[in-house]
Amino acid sequence: MINVTFPDHSVRQYPQGVTGLEIAQSISEGLARNVLAAKVNGDVWDVTRPIKGDVKLQLLTWNDTEGKAAMWHSSAHLMAEAIEQLYPGVKFGIGPDIENGFYYDIDLAGRTIAEEDLKKIEERMLSLAREKQTFKRREVSKADALDYFTRKGDEYKIELISDLNDGEITFYESGTFTDLCRGPHLPDTGFIKAVKLLNIAGAYWRGDEKRQMLTRIYGITFPKQKELDEYLVMLEEAKKRDHRILGRELELFTFSQKVGSGLPLWLPKGADLRERLENFLKKVQRKAGYVQVITPHIGNVELYKISGHLAKYGKDSFQPINTPIEGEQFFLKPMNCPHHCEIYKSKPRSYKDLPWRVAEFGTVYRYEQSGELHGLTRVRGFTQDDAHIFCTPDQLKDEFKGVIDIVMLIFKALDFKDFTTQISLRDPDNKEKYIGTDENWERAEKAILEVARESGLEYTVVEGEAAFYGPKMDFMVRDALGRKWQLGTIQVDYNLPERFDMEYTGSDNEKHRPIMIHRAPFGSMERFVAVLLEHCAGNFPLWLTPDQAIILPISDKYQEYAKKVLHLLKNSEIRVLIDERSEKAGRKIRDAEMKKIPYMLIVGEKEEASGTVSVRKHGEGDLGSFSPEDFITRINTELEESMKGI
Repeated sequence: MINVTFPDHSVRQYPQGVTGLEIAQSISEGLARNVLAAKVNGDVWDVTRPIKGDVKLQLLTWNDTEGKAAMWHSSAHLMAEAIEQLYPGVKFGIGPDIENGFYYDIDLAGRTIAEEDLKKIEERMLSLAREKQTFKRREVSKADALDYFTRKGDEYKIELISDLNDGEITFYESGTFTDLCRGPHLPDTGFIKAVKLLNIAGAYWRGDEKRQMLTRIYGITFPKQKELDEYLVMLEEAKKRDHRILGRELELFTFSQKVGSGLPLWLPKGADLRERLENFLKKVQRKAGYVQVITPHIGNVELYKISGHLAKYGKDSFQPINTPIEGEQFFLKPMNCPHHCEIYKSKPRSYKDLPWRVAEFGTVYRYEQSGELHGLTRVRGFTQDDAHIFCTPDQLKDEFKGVIDIVMLIFKALDFKDFTTQISLRDPDNKEKYIGTDENWERAEKAILEVARESGLEYTVVEGEAAFYGPKMDFMVRDALGRKWQLGTIQVDYNLPERFDMEYTGSDNEKHRPIMIHRAPFGSMERFVAVLLEHCAGNFPLWLTPDQAIILPISDKYQEYAKKVLHLLKNSEIRVLIDERSEKAGRKIRDAEMKKIPYMLIVGEKEEASGTVSVRKHGEGDLGSFSPEDFITRINTELEESMKGI
């Protein structure tokens, strides 16, 4: 018999070789009908795989992220089987699950698949799903695996197998399709009830622009048609909120191929909005005792060797910058932390100087693959609202809590109400991915978990997602469409202080190591603006929006009065402009609505005679007549109310 420990810490005994599915059946038939996979000692397995020793077990359903991943990974295989039947002779690259759905990269052997062909593939997938084909896992030797795909003529799988060793290779079979795959998969295809293939794209094999261009087909599946229908409605709404489209329409940012892919150009309105976000956080940070610094965009390669960033990000960095001096190299900085470590070391520190909180809006650079670039959410140059706190061990928890308070303040100011917290620890079975001693990691992880409990945060713990130098707390925000985004991070680091030999003199007059807290409440300005844009659909809070009001003269003869009103409002620090075009009032109102300007002030003969403005509010309509002074009072009152307690 083996002992199985469940998430609630209860323990049951089962015969050796029992499967997760059999365990689910022993609990309830309802659970057995819905279980998709099993998490065994932290690893996700097929629910039909035998368990041979004592384990910690979590049975995964559609409600679990890993359950969805198993469904979508299995759906990628189902799509590949359907395509192989419809287009004999195709070859396959990789087919992973992704955050929402799955994709497969396919060599169509000279053929093409168009959007109109997707329906035919969907129908074949549903037909195969109804057969309830089982997913069968089997371990395969490297020689047999190479032999199978050599006979099949699939050079992509052969290349993947060449990178593996005996004992690491498994095949999965379902219906007529066999694939090289680690799994896990569903018990059978019958769980897949609704299918939608979303789009077709090109993808270079292994992300290498010099290699074969494959056809990438994206899709998503659900256990109920109703859920697919709801998802498609959400997708349509998401298209309307796409930050790339809104950014262009609202004149916030642009990209230029001459400047380079993944390098955003902030236009005046976007730079204005971004500056307000920065000033908001700088004000909060000043109150919390932070000091501002500025560091270069490059650093000597030795700096990143010491920090470990060269080993971690070297392959994802831009190529080294060689100087005229033989052997001297610089890198575009991938992170700000090493520079801040050197600032800390610029003079001797005492325990009386700590905690020392240093902040910077620092731009960093990483060479993301071109196929992974996406608007502002995935770029090659981005600015982090970075700060580092150097503190003593007995200050650590209070400093960490102080950062949580700042994150909560930001979420309140920007109306992010639905969020959870994820604590990421290192992978205990793969410690070589991380730097530092076991003792330092244990102390850092213990501190984060204690702070989370004491702060009353709702949190989950994930192993293997820590930063390479320390555990972290990430804030996962759900936007207005229910999508989850990672915004804001706090990390505890005992390791960089050691690598940079940082010290402070304690009250005992001895030298001690400070602890370092990394934090970025926004994460990056680019990603944060993108998420905020889509969350509020471009309807920014009044304090943040680039233009708070626009004056709309109904004809050219009221331009002078409009300018008088403009002068009054600008003197009261209201961000206002005039639409001076010779257009009808209706057209000007429609355009102002499209630009999502909160207030429209219409002026004509009546308004000029009475010294008033006719006020419309975006999305609400006519509010009546106001004197400019009363409108200024309304704006200031609204701003005060929105920022109360912030």
